[in-house]
Amino acid sequence: MRPRSLALAAAIAVLPLTAVSLGVSTAQAATPNAAPRVALPNTVNPAVAHSEKKGDVPAAQQISVSVSLKLRDTDALDRFLTAVTTPGSPEFGHYLTPEQFTARFGPSQAAVDQVRTYLAQQGLAVTDVSANRQVVNARGTAAQVSQAFGTHESAYVDPQLQRAFFANDAAASIPSDLASVVQGVSGLDNHAVRKNRLATPNAVTPNTASSTPSGMAPAQYTGAYNLNKTGADGTGTTVALWEFDGYQSSNLTTYDSQYGLSGPAVSTVSVDGANYDSAPGQGQGEVELDSEIVRGAAPKATQLVYEAPNSDQGEIDMANKIVTDNRVSVVSISWGSCEPDTTAASMTAVDNAFKQAAAQGISIFSASGDDGSRDCTRSTSGSTVKAVDFPASSPHQTGVGGTNLKVSSGNAYSSESAWSTAGGGVSTVFAKPSWQTGTGVSGTMRTVPDVSSNADPQTGFAIYTAGAWQVYGGTSAAAPLWSGYAAQFNQKAKAAGQAVLGEAGPRLYSVANGSGYGTAFHDVTTGANQDFSAKAGYDQVTGWGSPVADALTTALLGGGTTPPSGGCTAAQLITNGGFETGTAAPWTASSGVVDNSGSQAAHSGSWKAWMDGYGSAHTDTMSQTVSIPAGCTSAKLTFWLHVDTAETGSTAYDKLTVQANSTTLATYSNTDAAAGYVQRTLDLTSFAGQTVTVKFTGTEDSSLQTSFVIDDVALNVH
Repeated sequence: MRPRSLALAAAIAVLPLTAVSLGVSTAQAATPNAAPRVALPNTVNPAVAHSEKKGDVPAAQQISVSVSLKLRDTDALDRFLTAVTTPGSPEFGHYLTPEQFTARFGPSQAAVDQVRTYLAQQGLAVTDVSANRQVVNARGTAAQVSQAFGTHESAYVDPQLQRAFFANDAAASIPSDLASVVQGVSGLDNHAVRKNRLATPNAVTPNTASSTPSGMAPAQYTGAYNLNKTGADGTGTTVALWEFDGYQSSNLTTYDSQYGLSGPAVSTVSVDGANYDSAPGQGQGEVELDSEIVRGAAPKATQLVYEAPNSDQGEIDMANKIVTDNRVSVVSISWGSCEPDTTAASMTAVDNAFKQAAAQGISIFSASGDDGSRDCTRSTSGSTVKAVDFPASSPHQTGVGGTNLKVSSGNAYSSESAWSTAGGGVSTVFAKPSWQTGTGVSGTMRTVPDVSSNADPQTGFAIYTAGAWQVYGGTSAAAPLWSGYAAQFNQKAKAAGQAVLGEAGPRLYSVANGSGYGTAFHDVTTGANQDFSAKAGYDQVTGWGSPVADALTTALLGGGTTPPSGGCTAAQLITNGGFETGTAAPWTASSGVVDNSGSQAAHSGSWKAWMDGYGSAHTDTMSQTVSIPAGCTSAKLTFWLHVDTAETGSTAYDKLTVQANSTTLATYSNTDAAAGYVQRTLDLTSFAGQTVTVKFTGTEDSSLQTSFVIDDVALNVH
């Protein structure tokens, strides 16, 4: 496990220990604007309480900040995230695009404009706004930042880390009229936890290199976890590596050549201008470990290495760039920091981006840490504090713990025990998500990890880095292994016509709580970290255990093929039937169909689906897939339809067809034109126990328009 650490040297250099006492307190704004203000909680870095204040930050020093904006309609978002990962629900697997997510749940453009205006009034320059409108980045002097956020920027020395940094002394504040749109602000400090050592065997001198590999090879870990029995190799999938350092392509090529692996060339995606590949730093081994483990598990998967500045702002921007780029279905994270030493406002900003990832069907796997249940051992709070690692503690990703794996001479699974310093424990920031249930799960807060795989450096991996072979372990190796598995699964799911894995936690816990748990997972029951022991079922060292990849894939695919069965709970199955979200999702619709123009009125609200009406040859479609429980004795599709036409006479020139799968339920035409809306009712009871695609198709001939306007669609079952 490797935390954020390496890229802050330049920022820290502005505050050398010999200069931090040169304060200019009279130049920093002592009081904010006179308008009523609201404090932003969790915006003071916890290190301030443990550090020695040396003076003031020079008023003219440049500081970059990230203002995070609140998501909208979070209750509806939580309901959607539950439904989209629940087999049998109407929304299961119907993920959103970035544009759909932003339209439904992202901050409004008006909120962005409001924040931009305020920052500009304070003299700050807005440098960019994330494409999903969740983050507004700005830059200005320490005096301007202090004025804007009601803070005082001081210079400190962290005695635990013997490092200089700057930070705000007290919570940031904003004008009260911004409180409804601003989530928090990051960048008011540049304190970051530094850990730049990979886990190496006790018997091996750290960084001792070899000309020949000696650690665990791909054939061993793919054989032990049955990754070689899924029939998949990652073809057609893309994995993002979340990095704060760089790599050398020649090292990756040497690894591939040694083990006979081939796949798409690894490429770099720069975040905020960062690109370390020409001169990788101390984190090079981490980046190359991540890439080589993913290559071993899913050799044909495309890898995109996202490289960001090592700062709160860099991490937030990377999270938002990955979800708005929407180029990957899996993200592997091997960097993090202990919760108590990380500003909560920054964690919330990253977690909001993770919510968007979940809504878009992106799986995230994060290393749980290498300091056991005392994750702050190598940071400010120290080893006396029970703590877990972030991002592994986020409830919208999958935390991956560590084991000691024994493999037979035939590369088969032999035995497995908990690694003694595998990260795990209880979050103090995030509540336990609704899906985190089962034998061994207790309490009200999020527990870590969710799953695990080999991480003990005593059974470490052969990695080629910096021109030589090393033996590396750590949960840094476990996260990319699970990410490689997810790439395999997504390939299989696509071939089966199913949705990608998406947010893995709910689906993995569902399998673990079912009768197939012992088949799909290796339940690790021996070993412990400082405060928790491995045991039957879930535990806070190994989670549910390690994968039996072929059986787990079968279980997960099975979860997507069977509609609800048994009894029937009265329910309305259509989502966004009134189109009031302003977007089609989860409908699949032709461009321009969902509309709020005044030319055709909605039945209720402002939005409706306006099909055709062009007066030329044209076809519009709109469909949504739902599952009707087998026990339902009534399933009625209702919708309000207004037909407006320029056609005359009794000939049906233009038509609207309503279908359930391939069955035509009804056809309407220009001859059904009327002044207002008419409610239509169609019977779908015969489809009980089936997954049904309800589809509207409007077809218009070459002359004289006919508009089919649909609103308030519902499918009620009981």
